[in-house]
Amino acid sequence: MAYHATDGYLRNCTPPAIDDFPAGFFTEIQRQHGAIVLHAFISIYLFLALAVVCDKFFVPAVDRICTALNMTNDVAGATFMAAATSAPELFVNVIGTFITEGDIGVGTIVGSAVFNILAVAACCGIGAGMVVPLDWWPLTRDCLAYGITVSILICIMHDEYVQWYEAFLLVLLYGVYICIMYYDKSIQNFAKGSWICVSNFLKKDNVKQDSVLPVDNDHHQHNGNVKSASLFTDTNEKKLSADASLQVEKIKNDDDKSVSGENDPKVSDMEIACQEETNQGNVEEGNKEVVEEYRHSLWKWPSGRSKLTKTTWIITWPIHLVYLFTIPDCEKPRFKNWFPLTFIMCIVWIGSLSYIVAWMITIIGDTLMIPDSVMGITFLAAGTSVPEAVSSVIVAKQGHGSMGISNSIGSNTFDILLCLGLPWLIKASLTPAEPGNYWVKINSMGLEYSAISLLSTLLLLYLTFWFNKFKLDAAVGRACLAMYAMFLVLATLIELNVFFPVNVRTCRRTELKS
Repeated sequence: MAYHATDGYLRNCTPPAIDDFPAGFFTEIQRQHGAIVLHAFISIYLFLALAVVCDKFFVPAVDRICTALNMTNDVAGATFMAAATSAPELFVNVIGTFITEGDIGVGTIVGSAVFNILAVAACCGIGAGMVVPLDWWPLTRDCLAYGITVSILICIMHDEYVQWYEAFLLVLLYGVYICIMYYDKSIQNFAKGSWICVSNFLKKDNVKQDSVLPVDNDHHQHNGNVKSASLFTDTNEKKLSADASLQVEKIKNDDDKSVSGENDPKVSDMEIACQEETNQGNVEEGNKEVVEEYRHSLWKWPSGRSKLTKTTWIITWPIHLVYLFTIPDCEKPRFKNWFPLTFIMCIVWIGSLSYIVAWMITIIGDTLMIPDSVMGITFLAAGTSVPEAVSSVIVAKQGHGSMGISNSIGSNTFDILLCLGLPWLIKASLTPAEPGNYWVKINSMGLEYSAISLLSTLLLLYLTFWFNKFKLDAAVGRACLAMYAMFLVLATLIELNVFFPVNVRTCRRTELKS
């Protein structure tokens, strides 16, 4: 590895990222003797605060902005809604790129991607308590797009430098991704038609094509109901564990399209009647949830609810109180036109909370002598992604497993192409580390191996669904959980130089003072 003329690299070590943050409240000795526990509690509580601001304020504000701009569902989902649900990862990488100039942002996005792929699937499979059928098209589309994206990321990080034109390529590919989502319906029809032709050719029998079409379309109608609006709906539901009413509304809208028969003119009257009965039941259940959510007040004790609900109410009460006085709730009638201010205040809060979270995690890593990349892959990734795992279980229990799975994968494409590409492009082009060298340095070679592992987990997940006939059940959930645990162990061991040297050790205080 080539070292550059800095104090850290001349000593064959990297300067600690903690020096790029303000001085903490405790000394290193105090942290080693127990004060680090306080930093861990602060990090967990701030993760919860990030989830609340994203779920309750940011996503609804972005939804109203998209409506005001008359944006199509696909473009809105690939841009604003993806940014809303991935805001913490974006800000963490901005901090890692411009402030600490370390790998905490890249590690967070790589780790968050694996969490979205495997942990979310595990939560849906185990937590749903039933067999959830999946629509093969959005799953195949998002896996293919993300596989290509990760492959490009591996090629870019191979030489440990991200050139400005490589970062620009990522941003450019994001525009291509939006175009693909915009023409998703046409691509979908072509793909399904080609699949049917290939299947009939391979079978070489006299099965009529009409007998095949209704089965495929019925499967899609029952489970997908996302088609061209899939990304918008699912991304909107990505982190809505605190706002179940919005999920029900989106599902209802998609189901209404299926009932109307506009997606498949061959749907029979009996199928429509059954679908209407099912939808009516779901909507009635959703209305009950909406009423319960509406009656829940910041100033009223949730009597008659579960112990978990009461505990959550107590823990999150200070968070909701602060947001009540600083962020206008655009979902309330009197603030419905205040969504631009809601959007701005959410950006301020998410940016501030992300900075403090990155600060706390860096302190924990420095105290325990754990590299930034490991902290990003493990703690930061899980902390920023747990809310979407909870919301995915809610959606899966409603029978819409494709929503939680396919767009957990699809949102990862946004994380790499824009959450990584845009900060890298700005950093490499406008504020290079060295004059004349327009690149961003990747400190850890282990992140390349982690990205390769990420690509492998994506392939294993798709093959698991393939052999299970695109059904998500408890067995698949346990398999995904085991694969996620294996990834964490493997990635951590690689980053800690157990197998071979990939990370330069962090400089000690005595080395920097000498």
